[in-house]
Amino acid sequence: MSAVQALLPPAMDEETLEQLIDVVRRFVNERLIPLEAQVAEEDKIPVDVVQEMRELGLFGLTIPQEYGGIGLNTYEECRVVMELGRTSPAFRSIIGTNNGIGSQGIVMDGTEEQKTFYLPKFASGEIIGSFALTEPDAGSDAGSLQTKAIRDGDDFILNGTKRYITNAPSAQLFTVFARTDADLAGAKGVSAFLVDASTPGITLGAPNKKMGQKGAHVCDVMFDDCRIPASCLLGGADKLNKGFQTAMKTLDRGRIHISALSVGCADRLIDLCLAYGSERKQFGQRIADFQLLQAMLADSKAESYAAQCMVLDAAKRRDNGEAVNTLASCCKLFATEMVGRVADRAVQFHGGAGYMEEYAVARFYKDVRLFRIYEGTSQIQQTIIAKNLLKDYN
Repeated sequence: MSAVQALLPPAMDEETLEQLIDVVRRFVNERLIPLEAQVAEEDKIPVDVVQEMRELGLFGLTIPQEYGGIGLNTYEECRVVMELGRTSPAFRSIIGTNNGIGSQGIVMDGTEEQKTFYLPKFASGEIIGSFALTEPDAGSDAGSLQTKAIRDGDDFILNGTKRYITNAPSAQLFTVFARTDADLAGAKGVSAFLVDASTPGITLGAPNKKMGQKGAHVCDVMFDDCRIPASCLLGGADKLNKGFQTAMKTLDRGRIHISALSVGCADRLIDLCLAYGSERKQFGQRIADFQLLQAMLADSKAESYAAQCMVLDAAKRRDNGEAVNTLASCCKLFATEMVGRVADRAVQFHGGAGYMEEYAVARFYKDVRLFRIYEGTSQIQQTIIAKNLLKDYN
């Protein structure tokens, strides 16, 4: 067993995993899907549903068991996320940061004190995390961020603005990336900080009005002479100016996660088409019996299955300790583009009804469009894949 494998969580036995998946599937079918239209209309996930998610342990799926989580490995996480993908992405979004980029940086690089203090609160859903990296002038080029953290005795003073920050309106903890050394170019002088949302000097902008994903809230976060103790530095003094490396380490798993979510959404869209095609009649027969529409179903299923195979293969490889940077980007590129095509076909399959908000396909069409943008755009994934191929070849 390699040193990397020794650090990874043990695999759950198949029977227990299937039981967990069955619980999540029933929760999705019986609680979440019936609430989709309400959430889209009110732009809010009911408080009692969030509490049920806490009780089911969904906030701690990937957090190690010794810190109160379920401790799923990457493959197990993907299996569960594919079930969560069968409902509105907003439901997954509320738990996403706690299981992904918000917690995994602490799991990988946090001090033991930080792990002991924060991870149980993430796992229980007592606190909701938010990942504050993007800025008005720093998106795909995250190394150009301008937020600064200046050392002042035993503290740091934070100044800057973060943009489009998921869960910011309801978060209790921000993982904030700020430049701590102006003399180091690009990402080399960036550090990560764990900042309590109640810290003086933090102001939230108005929630952004998004194209889709109603119920998942996003806004700007402003830091104005925000004083935080040096103990907030993620990973402690050893990780000063190394925050960007921490962020990058979380992305392989995060990109595989979003890919699994895309597969789940695609499968739901296919099911919606099957149900509608079996009921809707034209020219005296079900529209599902027309071969041109059957071709749309077949193409969607073939692509979804291909993405599923890619995701589960990459997940297993990561759990085995392999470097999967290229494969994670391949999954993210293919799966998110795939679900966009499936959603487009689903709207077309429904005809005029597909353009109406009362039908779930119209909501999913807008919701899944974001998948090609966050966790690295499709173009960034193409760049990563090509650069890695060239590096390996040379």
